[in-house]
Amino acid sequence: MNMTTRRLVAACFAGLITPVWACDTGFGINANLHGNRLFPADNPWNQAIDTKAVDSNSAALINQMGANIPLHPDFGANAYWADGKPFGIPYIVVSGMTPKVPVRFTYHDESDPGPYPIPANAPVEGGVNSKGDRHVLVLDQDHWKLYETWSSYQQADGSWDAGSGAVFNLTSNTLRPAGWTSADAAGLPILPGLVRYDEVYIEKAVNHAIRFTVAETRRAYIAPARHFASSNTSPKLLPMGARLRLKANYDISGFSAPAQVILKAMKKYGIMVADNGSNMYFSGTADARWDDDVLNTLKQVRNTDFEVVAMGRLTTK
Repeated sequence: MNMTTRRLVAACFAGLITPVWACDTGFGINANLHGNRLFPADNPWNQAIDTKAVDSNSAALINQMGANIPLHPDFGANAYWADGKPFGIPYIVVSGMTPKVPVRFTYHDESDPGPYPIPANAPVEGGVNSKGDRHVLVLDQDHWKLYETWSSYQQADGSWDAGSGAVFNLTSNTLRPAGWTSADAAGLPILPGLVRYDEVYIEKAVNHAIRFTVAETRRAYIAPARHFASSNTSPKLLPMGARLRLKANYDISGFSAPAQVILKAMKKYGIMVADNGSNMYFSGTADARWDDDVLNTLKQVRNTDFEVVAMGRLTTK
């Protein structure tokens, strides 16, 4: 348990904190992180980009997606489709005493070896019967480490088989080795880029960049991404790790307060290309507490309301 959480626990037991939800120091699925930032303040995920220059190729990169492409929250409170699939990417917070279990990887040469502290009740993206990405995200609160797997299948003995996996020390800015994937195509962590319920409705601030996807990416990546997933070398395509931001003059005053929290983050911290997928789909947690009506208002925003932040050095090999 880190020092911030220790103090919070002590204050809660002393009856010094209200309302009740503020004393949710708990562990479990989609637990409140109480404003604790994942990674140091100077980590790329946590760096503001609202004053950075616009990339000279911004218009072409945006327009390549198509005309009038809506921003799309790829998560919500409508957490279950007709076939029972959760909508979004859940996570689980565990203690440092959680037993670690073996994890076998298909892409073991680019995965951090197990064991991982994945509990039996760890939620799988899309549900246990999903045929999708099946991410599993586990945050060890005591050691401040993040364990993430892709294509994750629990076995009868409690171990897991997965396509790939990565472990991130959340007190460090160390990147994965160049060319390595993670549980995400770009070699990035997933949880630090999710929009979480506690940020929007409790902290009322999303203080980090937000993960999103585009249909086609370039055979290139820029830091903090470490991996590309394309054979297309066109300079009109966004590379993994590219950062877009909502234009400063985009008027958000007509949106509800929770929607404005998300849009303000998109202006200050931007959205980061992390995977191939549907254009302008941004990621958040699968959480029944979301208000889908609020989230759906964000679809009024279009791709042309964004601009690409000047990109650093491209890695193409």
